[in-house]
Amino acid sequence: MFTIAESAQVSAHPPIIRPVKPGSSDLVAVTAIMAHYVEHTVATFNEVPPSADDWAQRCAELTAHGLPFLVAETGGEVLGFAYVAPWRPRSAYRYTVENTVYLAPGATGRGIGTALLEELIDRAAAAGCRQMIAVIADTGSPASAQLHQRLGFVDAGRLRAVGFKHGRWIDTRLMQRDLTASP
Repeated sequence: MFTIAESAQVSAHPPIIRPVKPGSSDLVAVTAIMAHYVEHTVATFNEVPPSADDWAQRCAELTAHGLPFLVAETGGEVLGFAYVAPWRPRSAYRYTVENTVYLAPGATGRGIGTALLEELIDRAAAAGCRQMIAVIADTGSPASAQLHQRLGFVDAGRLRAVGFKHGRWIDTRLMQRDLTASP
């Protein structure tokens, strides 16, 4: 069984980036990772952690549309996940996706986020996506924006005080990457 404490174990092996396996323990790990961010941070605007069933449904919807949903594992432990979802529901946006990348506590700063996002970009482009949007909550930490910038994302704007969580108003920073061009 996956626990947040187990995810912090340091491994000398680089992460394996692969598609999530529905029906495996992957979605249990994804559920635990996201629950941490929902309950303890403003990195997500979710206020109730999605259940494993919610994740199974999301995974099925995304993969049915040919969109990637990936996990990073080291030593058999899932240490992070990433996926793209449609940016907006209107048909004219069909080639634009929003990315999501989360790492287990203790798994940051080891290149796992970079490996996940690089693979996500490649797979989204291969799936015919043309633009990728990152919606980054203003958490006071520049790590997510720096990761995206390193991989070719550029600033596209800021939405001020659009979320309210844990007693504070939160801005979001929008970043964008053209998937048809090199970074």
